[in-house]
Amino acid sequence: MNWAEFITECIPEPRTVRVEAYEGSGAYGDTYAAPVDVAPCVVDDTNRRVVAQTQGAQGGEVVSSTTVFAPPGTVAPPGSRVTLPWSGRVTKVLATSVLEDHGLDLPEHVELSLE
Repeated sequence: MNWAEFITECIPEPRTVRVEAYEGSGAYGDTYAAPVDVAPCVVDDTNRRVVAQTQGAQGGEVVSSTTVFAPPGTVAPPGSRVTLPWSGRVTKVLATSVLEDHGLDLPEHVELSLE
């Protein structure tokens, strides 16, 4: 099953989020790519602990308030800005995970853990 089939069969109201991919930091602050609408997505507003890279590159546990399950190929490295559909809230990506199907007929997708 691919992502599009999963959404069609299992998700009655898929969402669209807007992503501004983090490109780095410079003399004038953080820089981002042009905004891109990413769809179809599943958005889960549930608090959970995730491991996120910290400035010291050690990593640490932080609490994510929202998780977005997005189509394969979504580009949103940690630090990217995401605008949520119903509230217009702009938040940042804490961690990004690419989940493959590993031959198990599961939908490949990208998981974004947000602040």
